[in-house]
Amino acid sequence: MNERIALVDADPEWSSHFLRERERILACFQQAPELIEHMGSTAVPGLAAKPIIDIIALVNNLDAGQMAVPALVGAGYVHRDDFPMPDRIFLMKLDPVSGARTHQLHIHANEVEVARHLLFRDRLRRDPECRAAYSALKQDLAVRFAEDRQAYSQHKTAFIDAVVAQDGGPARAQSWNP
Repeated sequence: MNERIALVDADPEWSSHFLRERERILACFQQAPELIEHMGSTAVPGLAAKPIIDIIALVNNLDAGQMAVPALVGAGYVHRDDFPMPDRIFLMKLDPVSGARTHQLHIHANEVEVARHLLFRDRLRRDPECRAAYSALKQDLAVRFAEDRQAYSQHKTAFIDAVVAQDGGPARAQSWNP
């Protein structure tokens, strides 16, 4: 699935969208995940982003995540099983009219990966210089790789890895974005 990269200005409603979606997601699990968090650029106030709410859930094992997939599909998510990652289930929700992604749900059983995502998000939230540098990188990449989501994501990896390492986070075990 190759979609055009289009960044938009930060929307203060993104956090409200996450909170509503979090409740829908929780209702799909027989056993509640250990955590469900808003991650990615839409979780960082003031940061331009693709208008897609990224959500990460940590489960104690992927069986619990797999059991929720039918209910999540019933709630409007599409299960993307074409990402061969042993510790993650990836789903996305599409706008019924435009077909554009509105939400991405990453269900992880690997707490190290979840910690990396949240560490990066938290650094961007608290560090205006880091946030500005990341924003500039994203804007440049969105122009250079407007038609190549995979290249756009891959070219952010070195920056993300450096920030996580600066904050004492663990080394990356998986790629960040589908």
